[in-house]
Amino acid sequence: MSDASVVCSNLSFAWPDDTPVFHDLSFTVSPGRTGLVAPNGSGKSTLLKLIAGELRPATGSVSVGGTLGYLPQSLPLTGNLTVAEVLGVDAVIRAIDAVESGDVGEEHFTTIGDDWDIEERTRAQFDRLGLADLTLDRSLSTLSGGQVVSLGLAAQLLRRPDVLLLDEPTNNLDLGARHRLYDVLSDFSGCLLLVSHDRALLDRMERVAELGSDELRLYGGNFTEYEEAVRAEQEVAEKNVRNAEAELKREKREMQQARERAERRASNAARNLKNAGLPKIFAGNMKRGAQEAAGRSGTIHASRVSDAKARLDEAGRALRDEQRLTLELPDTQVPAGRNLFLGEGMQVRLGGRDVFAAGGADLTVRGPERIALTGPNGAGKTTLMRLITGELAPDGGEIRRSDGRIAYLSQRLDLLDLDRTVAQNFAAFAPERPEAERMNLLARFLFRGARAHLPVGVLSGGERLRATLACVLCAEPAPHLLLLDEPTNNLDLVSAGQLESALDSYQGAFLVVSHDERFLAEIGVNRWLRLADGALTETGAPAV
Repeated sequence: MSDASVVCSNLSFAWPDDTPVFHDLSFTVSPGRTGLVAPNGSGKSTLLKLIAGELRPATGSVSVGGTLGYLPQSLPLTGNLTVAEVLGVDAVIRAIDAVESGDVGEEHFTTIGDDWDIEERTRAQFDRLGLADLTLDRSLSTLSGGQVVSLGLAAQLLRRPDVLLLDEPTNNLDLGARHRLYDVLSDFSGCLLLVSHDRALLDRMERVAELGSDELRLYGGNFTEYEEAVRAEQEVAEKNVRNAEAELKREKREMQQARERAERRASNAARNLKNAGLPKIFAGNMKRGAQEAAGRSGTIHASRVSDAKARLDEAGRALRDEQRLTLELPDTQVPAGRNLFLGEGMQVRLGGRDVFAAGGADLTVRGPERIALTGPNGAGKTTLMRLITGELAPDGGEIRRSDGRIAYLSQRLDLLDLDRTVAQNFAAFAPERPEAERMNLLARFLFRGARAHLPVGVLSGGERLRATLACVLCAEPAPHLLLLDEPTNNLDLVSAGQLESALDSYQGAFLVVSHDERFLAEIGVNRWLRLADGALTETGAPAV
């Protein structure tokens, strides 16, 4: 795989409304593990789609050395497919079965090619990714979000790619699945280009690529080393800006002082000439000489000021313009001990089976508890969240809710109308808020100016999450209970930190599903639940 690489030359791309994404972008990604980072909306997913051939650049070219594998952020999979169809091995397996049954038609051998061991390789990939119990005829609709992601990765690995593009591959994966993914990628010997906000995964990269509109900068080392390098660069840039500002002030002061000295000299010379009684022509020559000298001095100082401004501008360009989410959760006060939700013996049947163990699940949520719900993929965590909101009716048991609003952020991010703009969606959720107030709130979620009027369907995953957060959290009345299902999926690292701070100061109750250990440690969780093998249990401590 020594020839495995990605080469982009003079790449430019804009959306149909002429919104630019990249301009004259050139770079090479060589064999090894590369993490691609940038704030949400910078075009990381768009760049992967350009490399994969799903989008075409306006100008420039993309060259991929070797076989390409690509796992997008949103998997285009429908529930009526089987596991074999998702993997793309169904035709090969049918051909092998036909040959083993005595049908030696040439078309079967053509279909099989070199893939006689496809079932063995499939089972090996399943074992590595924690999908050992998966059968090839199982329907996709019965799988959890995390299982679908792992299955999508298995499909790409079965292609034996030389170049592998992964867009947020740990989204929806439980902790065990994440670590299995880490191990699989550590063994990958080709060219890996990966977009992720998972710090643990980024720290397993060999280099970090930072994406800008017209530049991709490569940093050697993992994400922690990248952060240290950026911090050192910023310290130097800030020092250079301070020095340039001081220099500009000094040059302006010296120019002003020179101007004042010239004016004083001219005034004194005029008085002296008048008192000396010199001929007018001689006096005029002396006056012009003084003016020319003052002019030359002024030109020199103006040039120095101009040079100082240029150096300040250059120093300023090295500073990073980091847009930060200004996230303030509603000022909700929930009395301590007040029952917000009570579920007894809750049971749901999905796909012909009970989600919860015999006797159902019991759950009480009181204000203002901070609850973390953990457990493996497919255990029923999202199902439990949907029961709490009332989106899903139980097949058994009893449920009671308080009068306060329950706000639910689904990991599917399917709450908004994709054809309507961010501003239009927000207006539908908060119709009583004045328009000016709505626009100010959207600006806090980084939707300023024209970006607030983009259709939701063209937003990146992180931008769509921010738009959904705005609509869910700022709707009226303020929620007493927040349900957050994998809220850090797609959020850039800066925005995830802002969400941590906001939840830490929130006065209502929340229940969060997350496999992000760092996130859970930062949000002040005081109650831990685990759902596994149909049983919902209090763990009293983290048990991700």
